Amino acid sequence: MTDMKVSDADIESEDTEKIHQKRLCCLSCFCGCRGWSYCSGCTLFIRSLSPDASVLAAGSTEVDLSNIKEGETITVMWRGKPIFVTKRTSAQIEEARSVNLAELRDPQSDEERVKKGKEQWLITIGVCTHLGCVPVSGKGDHDGWFCPFCHGSHYDSSGRIRKGPAPANLAIPPYEFLSDNKIKIG
Repeated sequence: MTDMKVSDADIESEDTEKIHQKRLCCLSCFCGCRGWSYCSGCTLFIRSLSPDASVLAAGSTEVDLSNIKEGETITVMWRGKPIFVTKRTSAQIEEARSVNLAELRDPQSDEERVKKGKEQWLITIGVCTHLGCVPVSGKGDHDGWFCPFCHGSHYDSSGRIRKGPAPANLAIPPYEFLSDNKIKIG
């Protein structure tokens, strides 16, 4: 039998290779863990930029119109503001359309304030444009809204300012009809 002699160089090269393998294994584990923590951190950061569920819920409001009687106004909340949803009578629509725009402080025709084909529905933000009070529905000199809280602004049946210190008409929120009996505000 031949005795093979193992040189110190062979032993050293085997030890070096084992050390390299251990280093490679440790480096792979370190990079994998570091990559995983980086990805999860990025995911958490991106999720934190998304709006909260309560914000998303406040983004739009659906309103069922089927129970609103002609001449009646209901109030719903949208983004913390009262929204007046009014089903106007034919007389209110005719009265609003017969107004001379030159007489108005904030001239706007009734047609500009309602959706075509849905003229009986007037949707306004129920905040007085003078000091931010909530006007009272069905009161005042023009069959619309009256704000007794901030010096007596009067709005007509189209939500236009007719008398008092308010500088502008009641604002119209963004809305759309989802069906004949349902709207989405926002």
